[in-house]
Amino acid sequence: MKVQEKYIKKCIELAKNGLGTTYPNPLVGCVIVYENEIIGEGWHKKSGEAHAEVVAINSVKNKDLLKNATIYVSLEPCSHFGKTPPCADLIVKYKIPNVVIGTIDPNSKVAGTGVKKLLEAGINVTVGILEEECNELNKRFFTFHQKKRPFIILKWAESSDGFISPKVKLEQKPVWITNEFSRQLTHKWRSEEQAILVGTQTVIDDNPTLTVRDWVGKNPIRIVIDRSNKISKENHVYDNQAQTIVFSSLGINSEVAHIKYLKIDFNKKSTDQIVAFLYENQIQSVIIEGGRHTIQSFIDANLWDEARVFQGAVYLENGTKAPILNVKSCTKKSIQNDTLLIFRNYD
Repeated sequence: MKVQEKYIKKCIELAKNGLGTTYPNPLVGCVIVYENEIIGEGWHKKSGEAHAEVVAINSVKNKDLLKNATIYVSLEPCSHFGKTPPCADLIVKYKIPNVVIGTIDPNSKVAGTGVKKLLEAGINVTVGILEEECNELNKRFFTFHQKKRPFIILKWAESSDGFISPKVKLEQKPVWITNEFSRQLTHKWRSEEQAILVGTQTVIDDNPTLTVRDWVGKNPIRIVIDRSNKISKENHVYDNQAQTIVFSSLGINSEVAHIKYLKIDFNKKSTDQIVAFLYENQIQSVIIEGGRHTIQSFIDANLWDEARVFQGAVYLENGTKAPILNVKSCTKKSIQNDTLLIFRNYD
């Protein structure tokens, strides 16, 4: 068992290289072992490109060794034709006798059929090695397929006395509560998620770009809630640095260049409508950065999976209070003079 865990752990580490680039596909890592030595490895890099198993098999120089090897993979090999052929078929083709799998794929197109195909070919299959860790690796993918919605991350920064912004901002927009290292980490997070969402007041007050600037990576899709069309077209969210989706109660559904306008009924639960749209459009993850009303609306609807809260050393005395999150258990991390609290919602 410990040998199997060793190689599945290696698969997980390889898979993490694809974080932020594989959507809507999952993160998958794979290693091939012959006589206790890794002879091939790979990970899925981008949707439409080769899956981890294909990359790993192609990396093996002497294909004859595959007939006596074991292939380890963090997620069940696919069994259907998508943008690429089934990985289960390739394993069968090369007559790899042993397959060790971290966890079963929740996608209805797979969901055990990959294992079934391998077993029917006479291959020895082991499932459930470091299963919890493999599920955590693909928490976005699993949430999307099991809960029929994206993985939702709440993020905000609050002062030492519990405010997310001062009463008066004067010249500085936005007012920085955290240090530069915490802000860089925020940009790293943006590069890892498919979308980022903010409310009207955040755009009006801070004029954010919602892009990746202090980190190398792809800009997330910008999602803006603008119920009454108050946001000026001169704001950064309307520039051409990233695709932008605007939810409003006015006008009709339309799309102009990189901007998509969507009408929703704010007399009903707007959070449910927004989440449903994201699911329908294959958006597996979204990070919600503000403001307080927007974040609190998702908390109150219990539509969140993770909350990342920075506590800065700044003391504001008054202003906009931080959202209320009635969860006590969290992990803590120090980032110089900032504290990062990470909460998980297991409901």
